[in-house]
Formats: sequence, C-alpha cells, structure tokens
Amino acid sequence: MELKSACRMFLFPVQMLYYIVRASLFSLLPSRRKDLTKEVVLITGGGRGIGRHLAKEFAKQGARKVILWGRTEKCLKETAEEISISGTECHYFLCDVANREEVYKQAKVVREKVGDVTILVNNAAVVHGKSLMDSDDDALLKSQHINTMGQFWTTKAFLPRMLELQHGHVVCINSILSQSPIPGAIDYCTSKASSLAFMESLTLGLLDCPGVSCTTVLPFHTNTEMFQGMRVRFPQLFPPLKPEVVAQRTVDAVRTDKAFLYLPWTMHALVILKSFMPQVALEEIHKFSGSYTCMNTFKGRT
Repeated sequence: MELKSACRMFLFPVQMLYYIVRASLFSLLPSRRKDLTKEVVLITGGGRGIGRHLAKEFAKQGARKVILWGRTEKCLKETAEEISISGTECHYFLCDVANREEVYKQAKVVREKVGDVTILVNNAAVVHGKSLMDSDDDALLKSQHINTMGQFWTTKAFLPRMLELQHGHVVCINSILSQSPIPGAIDYCTSKASSLAFMESLTLGLLDCPGVSCTTVLPFHTNTEMFQGMRVRFPQLFPPLKPEVVAQRTVDAVRTDKAFLYLPWTMHALVILKSFMPQVALEEIHKFSGSYTCMNTFKGRT
C-alpha cells in the first residue's frame, strides 16, 4: 500500500505536466464546437445589457428556443420580439431570481409551456457602487440575493433535469472583480467572489456527471448601462469591453465546453500577479490604474 502511494506521488507531477502540455497544444488547434439546434436556452437578466446580447447570439448560432427571465417587462418584450423576428422561438417570463419561491414556480411554468431547459445562463446582477459605510443595508442584501443566491435557486431548479437527461450546461456571467476587487463596489465584488466560488465548486462536482458542463465568464469592465459612469484611468490600454463581444465569446466558450473564460485574455496576468506579489505592490498597481477612484463618477443602473 505504501509503495502504491509512493508511486502515485511520483506520478502526480508528471500527470500535471502532461495535462498542461496537452491543454496548451489543444488551445492552438481549432476546437470542435457542439451544435445548438436542439438546445433550449434560459437567460436570467435577459432583457438588456449583456443578457440581451447573449439572447441574440444564442439565437444567431442556432439555438432552438430562447427563454428570457427578468424584472422589467418592457425590456423583456422588446428583446423577445427582436429574436422572434429573426426566426428563433423566444419566450419571456417575469421572474426575480432573488425570490426563491418565484424561481421554483416560474421554472415549473417554463417546463410546462416551453420544455426542458438545457442551457442555463445566470446573468442577472445588480451593483450599487458605494463603499461599505455609505451602503444601505437593504441594498447590500439585495446584491447578495440577486448576484449570488439567485444562482443557487435557478441551478437547483434546472440542474436535476439536466442530470437526468445527461445533457446540459450551466453558465455564469461573473466578473474579473471577483478576483481583483475595487473600492466603491463592495457589494458587487463580494457577491461575485461568492458566485465564483459557487461555480468552481459546481464545476468540480459535475466532473463525474456525463453530458453536463459548466462555463464561468470573467469579463473586465463592460460598456453597459449597469456600469455607466465608471472610469478607467487608461482607456486606451484597458478599453471597456463591448457587450456583443462578451456575448460572442461566451457562446463560443459554451460550444467548446470551456470551463473558465477571462476577457480579455490579459486578465490571466492579473490573477497570476496577485498570487505572489506583496500587498504594497498590489496597492500601487491599484493607485496607478486609478481603481481607487473609478467609481467616483458611477451613475449606472442599480
């Protein structure tokens, strides 16, 4: 038994090296993309922003049905009509993902009226753009309930059927702020960090579940209504992402079963730097990049 354990310990670094080299080689080759023509996609927060572009992109790339969840009927209706005109069947339902009972109720309605959801995109989120001491208690709770707990309820509502069918995909639109927080958005950063931990745990938990995958997207500042007014010190070096680009890359990541997607790819360097740089150096980077003051002019949609 001891010899067997010793052999495993010896082989472990060799296996890790093999997987790193294998992943690097595969990244250079064109990936096989799965067909979306049989997929039923549900997008939370699907009426505007990244959610709206995700709905249009899934429809464009051949999804059979697109379902939109959100709290603003006007936005949902407009997006649904636009997608329906393009030729893809689209439905919308009013649903606040922070409300557990409402999520379970609407999930049942979706199954009865539309069918089984095979791709769940957890996109709904809010941000209040204030420091801890300036934040209202109810606003802080709202951020956690929508950005984090909402994922628990939606995933619990739709994942069991995916496991039963041995076919499905859970997607989370997260943020690079989950790994590199900034002042002035403490509610958002905290909730996104919790959301990332949720997805990391879920991804590992589904490794032995054939046919069911996860994708977590961690974009840099995206030019949407939600973060209107947020300023980056060097926009030429770090331009805000376009929501349609985030949508395109997300759908592509789903089709290639990519577990984690950083946008842009340079965000990998930020994560690596944080793993070994001293705190004082990280503080200087934040000062240089202007992240201490980037939310001072925030006037986005909360």
